[in-house]
Amino acid sequence: MFKNVLVGVDGRPSGRDAIVLASRLIDPDGKLTLAHVHGGELRPSHAISPGLVREERAASDELLERERAAADVSAELVNIVAVNAGGGLHMQAEEQNAELLVVGSCSRSALGRAMLGDDTRAALNGAPCAVAIAAHGYAQQAAAIARIGVAYNGSQESRAALAVARELAAQTNASLHARQVVSITSYAYTGIVVPNLVDTVEEAVKEANDELNKLPDVEGQAVYGLTGEELAAFGDEVDILLVGSRSYGPLRRLVLGSTSDYLERHARCSLVVLPRVAATGDGASAGERAGETAISSSS
Repeated sequence: MFKNVLVGVDGRPSGRDAIVLASRLIDPDGKLTLAHVHGGELRPSHAISPGLVREERAASDELLERERAAADVSAELVNIVAVNAGGGLHMQAEEQNAELLVVGSCSRSALGRAMLGDDTRAALNGAPCAVAIAAHGYAQQAAAIARIGVAYNGSQESRAALAVARELAAQTNASLHARQVVSITSYAYTGIVVPNLVDTVEEAVKEANDELNKLPDVEGQAVYGLTGEELAAFGDEVDILLVGSRSYGPLRRLVLGSTSDYLERHARCSLVVLPRVAATGDGASAGERAGETAISSSS
């Protein structure tokens, strides 16, 4: 479970979705912070009128108090002055050394989908911690997390990420489900006849399933297809999906790769994206491991 969690709220249902998801991912003894981003003195019209700045800050404080009371959670409150929400949350996550940043889906998201707006996605790229995106309408879902999905490929990073999922499952009594995608190779689209391609694919899927079956207390399945599409579809089968980015940005920074970026647009459940960093030893909390490893997902 995550011990230091930051949630972006804006007074809209998406922010409430994020609060509910955060409450299900945070350690019982963890620190929860609700943050609201506003323009403040950065707005040209406000820069020359201190009264407007004070009014906006007061309105931000009132919004935070209202959202905390409505969610009935114990949380610290912070209002942030920034040009955009994503950038402000990014800076706050770094300042408070957050292990997880939780945001809601954009208003254009289909019901039950996790989807970030373009501005927020761009700003969160490079975030100093894992990012969770609550599916649209998540706060209206009465059921707790019962099925946890993990993108898995047998690497050291994916095994460490599975350990994070195990901690979450232990707290929620959820079942664990792993999905490995045997990707379609580029020549499959060229029209060139490749001898024994079907046999090769079937063997690869069988080998992957054999390895998944060795994971204790995990229901695993390997499939053949496009990684992003198959993992997005996997979201229909689980309540939350953990996936990591393999893009080679700075360690301990969330850098979106092709798969994680696709899932932030198309995931069919709430999503947790972990940064690519080195794995830790035993004894680390889930949040610490989330900041020390990533699930390899060909992203």
